[in-house]
Amino acid sequence: MAQRIPFFELFEGFAPPIGLRVLLTDARVTDVTVEQESRTMALALTVLQEITDSERTLLEQLLADRFALNGVRISLTQGGFPKQEPRPSNAGGGARKESSAGKIIMGREIKGHPMPMSELNPKAGNVVVEGKVFKCEFRELRQPGMWLALIEMTDYEGSVIVRKRMLEKDVAPLRDRVSTGMWLRVAGTMELTYDGHDMQLNPRDVTEITHEPRMDTAEVKRVELHLHTRMSNMDALTDTGSVVKLAAKWGMPAIAITDHGVAQSFPDAWHAGEGKIKILYGCEGYFVNNIDDRIAIHGHQDIGFSDEIVCFDIETTGLKVTQEAITEIGAVRLRNGEIVETFQTFVDPERRLTPEIIGLTGITDDMLRGAPKLKDALTAFLAFAGGAPLAAHNAEFDISFIRAGCRKCSIPFEPTYIDTLILAQNLLPGLGKYKLDIVADHLQLPQFNHHRASDDAVPVAQMLTKFFPMLEERGVTRLQQINNEMLKLRPLGSKSNRFPKHIILLAKNKAGLKNLYQLISLSNLKYFKRVPIIPKSELVAHREGLIIGSACEAGELFRAVADHKDWEELKRIASFYDYLEIQPICNNRFMLREGAARSEEELRDFNRTIVRLGEELGKRVVATGDVHFQEPEDEVYRHILLASKKFPDANAPLPIYFRTTDEMLREFEYLGKEKAYEVVVTNTRAIADQIENIELLPKGKLFPPRLENSREDLNRLVWDKVHELYGDEPPKLIKDRLDIELGGILGKYDVVYMSAQKLVQRSLECGYLVGSRGSVGSSLVAYMSGITEVNSLPPHYRCPKCRHSEFITDGSYGCGADMPDKNCTECGTKYVKDGFDIPFETFLGFGGGKVPDIDLNFSGEYQARAHRHAIEMFGETQVFRAGTIGTLAEKTAFGFVKKYLEENGIQSGAAEIDRLTAGCVGVRRTTGQHPGGLVVVPDDLEIEDFCPVQHPADAEDSDTITTHFEYHCMEDNLLKLDMLGHDDPTMIRMLEDLTGMNARTIPLDDPDTMSIFTSSKVLGFENDDLLGPTGAVAIPEFNTRFTRQMLIDTQPKDFNTLVRLSGFSHGTDVWLGNARELIVSGTASVLETVGCRDDIMLYLISMGLDPKMSFKIMEAVRKGKVKKGGFQDGWVEAMQEHDVPEWYIESLAKIGYLFPKAHAVAYVMMAFRIAWFKVHEPLAFYATFFTVRAKAFDAEYCCAGLDAVKRKIREIENNKDASAVEQDLMTTLEVCYEFYRRGFHFDTIDIYRSDATKFTVTEGGLLPPFISVHGLGEAAALDTVEKRRGKEFISVEEFSMCCNKLSKTHIEQLRALGAFAGMADTSQLTLFG
Repeated sequence: MAQRIPFFELFEGFAPPIGLRVLLTDARVTDVTVEQESRTMALALTVLQEITDSERTLLEQLLADRFALNGVRISLTQGGFPKQEPRPSNAGGGARKESSAGKIIMGREIKGHPMPMSELNPKAGNVVVEGKVFKCEFRELRQPGMWLALIEMTDYEGSVIVRKRMLEKDVAPLRDRVSTGMWLRVAGTMELTYDGHDMQLNPRDVTEITHEPRMDTAEVKRVELHLHTRMSNMDALTDTGSVVKLAAKWGMPAIAITDHGVAQSFPDAWHAGEGKIKILYGCEGYFVNNIDDRIAIHGHQDIGFSDEIVCFDIETTGLKVTQEAITEIGAVRLRNGEIVETFQTFVDPERRLTPEIIGLTGITDDMLRGAPKLKDALTAFLAFAGGAPLAAHNAEFDISFIRAGCRKCSIPFEPTYIDTLILAQNLLPGLGKYKLDIVADHLQLPQFNHHRASDDAVPVAQMLTKFFPMLEERGVTRLQQINNEMLKLRPLGSKSNRFPKHIILLAKNKAGLKNLYQLISLSNLKYFKRVPIIPKSELVAHREGLIIGSACEAGELFRAVADHKDWEELKRIASFYDYLEIQPICNNRFMLREGAARSEEELRDFNRTIVRLGEELGKRVVATGDVHFQEPEDEVYRHILLASKKFPDANAPLPIYFRTTDEMLREFEYLGKEKAYEVVVTNTRAIADQIENIELLPKGKLFPPRLENSREDLNRLVWDKVHELYGDEPPKLIKDRLDIELGGILGKYDVVYMSAQKLVQRSLECGYLVGSRGSVGSSLVAYMSGITEVNSLPPHYRCPKCRHSEFITDGSYGCGADMPDKNCTECGTKYVKDGFDIPFETFLGFGGGKVPDIDLNFSGEYQARAHRHAIEMFGETQVFRAGTIGTLAEKTAFGFVKKYLEENGIQSGAAEIDRLTAGCVGVRRTTGQHPGGLVVVPDDLEIEDFCPVQHPADAEDSDTITTHFEYHCMEDNLLKLDMLGHDDPTMIRMLEDLTGMNARTIPLDDPDTMSIFTSSKVLGFENDDLLGPTGAVAIPEFNTRFTRQMLIDTQPKDFNTLVRLSGFSHGTDVWLGNARELIVSGTASVLETVGCRDDIMLYLISMGLDPKMSFKIMEAVRKGKVKKGGFQDGWVEAMQEHDVPEWYIESLAKIGYLFPKAHAVAYVMMAFRIAWFKVHEPLAFYATFFTVRAKAFDAEYCCAGLDAVKRKIREIENNKDASAVEQDLMTTLEVCYEFYRRGFHFDTIDIYRSDATKFTVTEGGLLPPFISVHGLGEAAALDTVEKRRGKEFISVEEFSMCCNKLSKTHIEQLRALGAFAGMADTSQLTLFG
């Protein structure tokens, strides 16, 4: 034997113990001889790993037993040999191609065949696995110099965790070269995890291997016209961007997006396909044919109402025409409104009747014994009919059985017939239900024996005698006039019984896209019933620019085909559509399980029927995949989704993945090669060619609403403020900056600014400060127009009297608040200190290329009024709430996966659970609304020029209308007002009301206030063992234990440092593992590290880098792009050439997200003002904090005194399983503890003096409100305060009866808190002592 055959390839199915299996993994059989007579075998093996004599003896015995031999002799040779290519694997949707070694990442070249991950176990010892990396993490451990490498891989049959503790020098190759999505071969040892609950692979060697995914190799590619993404609610898993890129990579000219009833994947598809592939925007609508779903008159025969009509009914053995048989036919002849003749015959069904049918019809097997055979019965019935039009109630049922019988018996049957069910539904729209007996009762027809054909035919005739006069009143006198009249009546009828079918709508052009959006809006706002329904009447009205397809098996046409409706009816239905659709047999195999089809051949016949319809009507027939996931192996994720929705057949195979052209051609081979190519390739491309390349949204083009004189008003406001602050001849620095800013704003974004200005001004007039968020504080125009309090100019002095100014531009101060006090050099007046040194470019970019996004924090109690003002400004019909999309979160998906595995008895390790969870994450579950976002459409456009609209969370009873797209998709095109409700402005308002202090006059360099960020001494105590050294408890931005530790680490002494700390706390990967280590180690000071995004640009420019490059580096770092993909070419070199320190460059590379400096300044300004009240007006501060922020305040715990509060805090701290409610309570308890430490107290709740919701300042303390009682809500508290007014209570009973919204529990709680001290329980007089 010259060949070297892998051992397990020759002895396939042989399963030795795992230890031997590992040794034989790389073994090759070089010779084998079998002696027939002695039944012995001699085997020559070459092995890589040493096999001991005892192991060889065991192997010989096992082989002899396995193959029933008398003996086996094995000769061993140890040494290397050329490695053969492994057999191709389909895991991951493609065959793998590899070199003999691959790219070694760690260790040495790996030899041996990979083991399926599903077969791994902790005792497997040394193994080799191959798979795709779906998760990887490398983190530094507490032990100096040690790292943990964690890689999760899958071969789509199972998954494994590759975990190893390593020195930093050893982990570097893995950390730098391994990433998610790549394929690895790993050799190592299987072992238990540290807790013994799972297994892991301890890697020895790691090699990167190439993996060829599925490719579309067809010369001419097809187009997929039916594809669902994750936006098809809990039904599909296709990632929009991924599938669009794959279609482009395969060379397909176009791809359609057709989610169920929504268009929410359009923006992602647009961005992914731009310049690479044409996107066909569409949806699979829930379609109700409310016009001609079932017409009253079928066929072409025309008679007057007095002419002869044969009314009939049948009884059958069941409902399915393909499986059941007729048992009785009954008929009457109607002439001139009179029944003139009757007909009745039983029919031999050639089977026994079921008890259910006997009970329903009263027909027994005895009654059918000797009855005419089907052919004789039908011949007799048709002879009685004599070619007259037929009539029946729900005629399609009766006619389908007669037609099937005639076809079986080769009897011609092309009738004209009337359906009285449709007449009843249209002429009696208020009836609701239309069964024969219900309609007969409504029309007051004589009683009859329902469910006997001989009797049911009579009321059908009697109905016609009632309906014909109704039609004559409408001017209808002949049969063929009826359908046109029904078209007028049908849409007016009830939609409740109309189960929606599916329909494909594709936008042909911009007009079609708008019509599609309008249909989606209508389906959500007007016709929503469990799903967003599109009535045919609306579709007809909005058909311009749309291409309509017949959809899947749930479509109107396919259902009619499956129901075996007659050819003329099928043609009538098909004629509405622009193209007809067929799908692979596997898509409809569920119909076999449900009994809706008898065989796969019948499923093929359904498709053949649709092809024949297309040929006869001259309509294109297209083959589509009804794609719900991208790769074959993704199917399991859909099983999990369907199981979460309790589908009984959730695990039934349904491979509706994204097929290549060749895969699709193979699916339709039964149509013949030419026809298969036509439906798969030619016709799909032809449909795509009819559709224009549609730009979904104009890039960077804002369509602002109109505000009269906005340009002039903004310019005037800005320069008026400049002259007010800096004099008639302001410094050149200010003029130059405003010229740049206004040049990019006026004529483009002035409405954005003026709308924000008007809203802020209205809020200020109502007594509420407004905080700015985001980068708006970077704009000097925003400051000068009154939108923000953040002055973005460099630090400077300005004189409030003579308006002289001095700017400090040497970088010695980060903000004006930190400069020393100084008097005006011109007039001696004390200078105002201002300026935070924020570049405008962080707001609108260089050259004003970004659309401004003005985010504002209004008081929470004023927010609703602010929203109302916006609606008044722009009009009720032009303002919409910003929509959001809620997708399946990791925690929820994890729960679905665990339950799925449990219900199916599947044991999986953590890695496989992680893979299945990740596969389900991101699927759309619901929609919602942004808490403060409003979108404004200009009055000369409609919202559907941009996107559809809907109610949030499909709430039919909601008055709120939101954008259908996630609002960020349109922020470049429509004015978005981000108007959040926030506690800080509410606190400032209450503090001002309590103290009379104007918060805007509070100096931002007050030394006592600044001191509480490092020490609590000014509060009257120091270094408390519970609160720590600082006094920052209850101060916004610095209240959490995390931020208080940050204060301890940095010891801030100035306002600029506080701003930097705010940036640290809001950023991602900015403080821990980055700035903190630099500061603590002494490598850099707080102000040298990166805290906010603006710091990068300002620092790099100061080091001499080109401003535009500095801006680009800042933008890439702050979005996490550098962390993910590294610096762009030349950036590191440019920084090094300008002496930027290596630690700074490394710090930038770690950052995931950076906070804008303007945002940090605005937050810290509010925080500092609130801190000032804490220091100088403590009781007002605590009253305000407990009223506005302490929603968890519970008088039972909080009013119990210092020691009780401290005990409760320790109790929660020591509880590892503390609930979120307990965590919130602990935050409040810390403030209560500080309140007591400062010598203050809580008064007992007073039933006469306590407010409903606000804490009241008393002598040395606070009086809690009623809502501080656990479980006592605001409504009950307000009711109590209203009802107690002007009253004196003599007993608890009287108070309870008067304030009757308080429960018995509330009364007992008030009693326990001492509120009824000295008051009698009841009002009864004691007559006997």
